[in-house]
Amino acid sequence: MTEPHDADEFAVVDRELLDAVWSLNEAVPWSFGLAHDEPTWAAGLGALLGLPDAAHDDLRARFIELIRPLIAIIRSSPAGKVFGHEQRYTTATGNERLLRSRARLVGDTRTGRLLGITTDVTQAREDRRAMSDLAARYRVFVEHSPDAIWVHQDQKAVYANPATVRMLAAESSAQIVGRPIVDLVAGHSLPGVQARLAALTTPGTATMPAEVEMRCFDGSIIPVESVAVRINWAGRPAFQIIQRDVTAHQPAEVVLHHQAALVQHVSDAIIATTRDGMVTSWNRAAAAIYGLSAEQAIGRHIGAVVGAPLDPAALLDAGGITEARHLRADGSALAIRVSAAEMPSGFVLVCADETASRRAEQDYATVVNALDEGVIVTDAKGLVLSANPAAAHILGTTREEVVGSDLGDWPLFDETGAPIPLDARPSTQTQRTGAPQNARVIGARRGDGRSVWLAVTSRSLTLDNDAPHPIVLSFTDITESRAIRERLEREATHDPLTGLANRTLVLRHLDSALRSAHPVGVLFIDLDEFKVINDSLGHGVGDEVLRVVGERLQQLVGEGEVVGRLGGDEFVVIARAEDDRRKLRLLAEELRRNLADPISVEGRKLRVDASIGIVLAPSDDPRTAADALRDADVAMYHAKTLGRGRTAFFDVRLRERMQRHLLLQQDLREAAQKDQLWMAYQPIIDLGTGRTVAVEGLLRWTHPLYGTVSPAEFIPLAEESDVIHGIGAHMLRMASRELAAYRARRQLDLRLKVNLSARQLEDPYLHNDVHEALAEAGLPAGSVCLEVTESALMHDPTAAAQVLSNLRRLGVRLAIDDFGTGYSSLAQLQRLPLDTLKIDRSFITGVDENPDAEAIVSSIIALAHAVKLTVVAEGVETAGQLDLLRRLGCDQAQGFYIGRPTPADQLA
Repeated sequence: MTEPHDADEFAVVDRELLDAVWSLNEAVPWSFGLAHDEPTWAAGLGALLGLPDAAHDDLRARFIELIRPLIAIIRSSPAGKVFGHEQRYTTATGNERLLRSRARLVGDTRTGRLLGITTDVTQAREDRRAMSDLAARYRVFVEHSPDAIWVHQDQKAVYANPATVRMLAAESSAQIVGRPIVDLVAGHSLPGVQARLAALTTPGTATMPAEVEMRCFDGSIIPVESVAVRINWAGRPAFQIIQRDVTAHQPAEVVLHHQAALVQHVSDAIIATTRDGMVTSWNRAAAAIYGLSAEQAIGRHIGAVVGAPLDPAALLDAGGITEARHLRADGSALAIRVSAAEMPSGFVLVCADETASRRAEQDYATVVNALDEGVIVTDAKGLVLSANPAAAHILGTTREEVVGSDLGDWPLFDETGAPIPLDARPSTQTQRTGAPQNARVIGARRGDGRSVWLAVTSRSLTLDNDAPHPIVLSFTDITESRAIRERLEREATHDPLTGLANRTLVLRHLDSALRSAHPVGVLFIDLDEFKVINDSLGHGVGDEVLRVVGERLQQLVGEGEVVGRLGGDEFVVIARAEDDRRKLRLLAEELRRNLADPISVEGRKLRVDASIGIVLAPSDDPRTAADALRDADVAMYHAKTLGRGRTAFFDVRLRERMQRHLLLQQDLREAAQKDQLWMAYQPIIDLGTGRTVAVEGLLRWTHPLYGTVSPAEFIPLAEESDVIHGIGAHMLRMASRELAAYRARRQLDLRLKVNLSARQLEDPYLHNDVHEALAEAGLPAGSVCLEVTESALMHDPTAAAQVLSNLRRLGVRLAIDDFGTGYSSLAQLQRLPLDTLKIDRSFITGVDENPDAEAIVSSIIALAHAVKLTVVAEGVETAGQLDLLRRLGCDQAQGFYIGRPTPADQLA
């Protein structure tokens, strides 16, 4: 390597020895830092790129240009995968080379490094092309040979050329292929044929020519001169038979010509030597493999021309076959498989060039050993043949302990922790069927006793062979990622405060329960007045209360039942119902009693109660989980309306009311813009003169679906949200505008009374809304009286006094409405800037028939007059009530007896 930090990628062996090894493989290892685009390389890169004397910067620029396409591919691909790229490269001298680069990403695509190898494969590509051309020429030769050439394997014919078909008088080669040789060779010739074949024990050995009689398909028998050669056919031993019909009396020269042509056209080097090793024959394949012509080789010793010691006699004594490292004439290394056979005049050697396949094996081994993924190869019986370093590291053992072991003995278990039977393992299934098993998650026991989770892929190495198959197993350690995923899954499905199931998991359990064959009970629990605890004591105390509530609920449910927290102070229990409403009600009451026990937090004993809505879903309930939870929520809301601390079962009428409630609440937001709101006015008379002195503006809503909606229904809906502020401002502008027009049209000094809700007193824009409404209508401020209920004023008298004082400065009048229902005192009335007091209608009803009611009304009138307030009685419905109020000194009155609310254009 040329850089100091290269020791990280290419350490462990001596640098000069490592460079020498790579040079033998015509390959240059390199690395590339993605963070700073910084390459490093081994010696030999300059020679590979045709720039042996180039400066470092020039060589760096040419190298980056060379590997840039590979970098682009790997940046957009996952780490760990090996990528290859071949490209044409022109050297500075104009020579064109074919370079192959292969690399793998270590780390991420931003700060990681690429480890790679670049090889000059120009000669290999030309060698493969030459070998392919030679094989094609050999096939042409065999097919057009005048001699019969056929092959038999396992005593059956597997190939026959056209000359064989003609010689045996067959219709086609299909009639010959598959026939046992006993059908083709005459019986008296068969023993001799078998004996000669038995002597051919090594590939490349051949028999001497012998006369054999063959059976023709027309029944005749013909004599032929036959030569048998031991070969490999489809990877297995076979015999190639070359036969010449001697009845044709072809000259011996023709036979020799064809034999010489066969030798010249085979793909392996066929070399003949004398007994002392001098080369006497050198075919074309030998010239191509060793880079020496026949003229250059013949007459020299075999060891000199192949670049390595070679003694044919000694090789034959050692078995006749060996693998050796030879050298081409240009000095490049060759991996050669050598077979030797003896001839009367010496020896014949068959040298097969396996350089390309060996180099591919070395590249494969280098890449596999560099992988972070474990790779194991087994034979067809499941015995481990090889394992890369990553496999040993992941399994917490050594390669020596892995290699030779039986996969069936490995302790493996599934995601439930149960042992995986041998037949169910991915390796066994692939061995038995050849079918791949992809990304199977299995657990294994490491050598140190710890468990590890693996994502395993199993593939056959020999798909074309019969079972059982040898296999390659690749696996990745997903223990950490699995733990992270499980933690994220729990965080995604559980409430972080209580550890209970959250809404997502509650719906999942509820959906499963509803699809079972059993009734299900859903209890929706909402803590009453929990907001008071949070607001007064802080969220820390509130969180502790919620945690204790979750624990108590969990302790009370049975096995298989689910407790969840939906958020805030809302909890859910999914219980086995057994179609028994009574049991569900008892469970709800038990939950409430248990929650009512004091909760000790920071030295305080706190008590909580709950409102519980219940849904009983029979086994055939069509509702979804979300529907059932919604209906339980509806029932809970109904329980709160009953007075809190209650239990209520869901029924369809509840849902209809809630649906109407929701629809009205949504439509109310657009009611003003759609002109659905209008004002009705009820007259107020002076009891002394009988004249109408004022009207009370009452808001009305005509809904497009439900018709007239009572204010008692839609005003609370508006107060539940901020809609009341917009509606209140709209009502004030409309009433001011309509009354101003009425006063101008009738020339009357009529006053307008308008109600303010409790929520409007909290509106910071109330003062501006009143001012703008009066200004737009041109209505004098003194002709408008704003009425506020007694309960709203008493909720926060100090704040209410401030708001009313600001309104009083505009010049408007102020009234306390529904007096007698809010427990106000004389002192409070004195502090508020009021002009009018309205007696609640509950005191007026029956006042002329009940002496006690008369006494109360008389006292209220006296109280109001004592603080100089005008008194108005509302709800007058009879003449007797009106007469009594006049005698008691009441100032004004309104009610159905005096006049019903009506639109402005219908006021009398």
